[in-house]
Amino acid sequence: MSLGSSLDLPPRLSPQLWLRSLEGGDLGCLSMAERSWGLALPYRQRSRYFQSRALLRRQLAEFLGCAAAEVPLHSPPGQPPLLGAGLGWVSLSHSGAGLLIGYSGSPIGVDLESTARPMEPAGLMRRFYPEKEQAQLRDLTGAELRRAVLNSWVLKEAAIKWRHSSLAAELAQWCYDHSSGSLLNLSDGAKPDHSSDLQLDWRWAAVGDGCAGLMLPSSR
Repeated sequence: MSLGSSLDLPPRLSPQLWLRSLEGGDLGCLSMAERSWGLALPYRQRSRYFQSRALLRRQLAEFLGCAAAEVPLHSPPGQPPLLGAGLGWVSLSHSGAGLLIGYSGSPIGVDLESTARPMEPAGLMRRFYPEKEQAQLRDLTGAELRRAVLNSWVLKEAAIKWRHSSLAAELAQWCYDHSSGSLLNLSDGAKPDHSSDLQLDWRWAAVGDGCAGLMLPSSR
């Protein structure tokens, strides 16, 4: 989808990441469409949706040099956010009280998960991870297995967002090599740049051109 815009970006915009607290957004900057979409959601989802879009608008406005309400953003619930033509790509993920925003001159995907997220790592691995990856993790137990499974999960979610796809369509196709650190799509051979790390109480990941070695600035 292309949205009209008179704003311009540098021709080679490198990936940018921001971690924000999912609160304090100025809801007055939301578009009429965003207000309508949000009001149709259950209350708890509505609050997260309103805050995430308001904070996304504020962050992009600082970068684009315009008012938050003027950012040409199309971001219905449950769909990848889209910017005006020529303004780059954006991705966002929220977990608990955290919001991760990724922005780049080329497609980007990000994911954020709480390190305290309830999960059964062995079962998750057996159900969703390819056999080659499972073989690397079989000797791990406890916290070590949990860290490895969660790191792989956020990378795969970010990769799927990078492709504007879905977990149902692609999760089983992605394999993370825990020895080399490479991320590979077993179906088509895609091997994107990526980064992942811990920040405060979250594990985060970013996938897309230029994301190798990417660091997340301190949250605010």
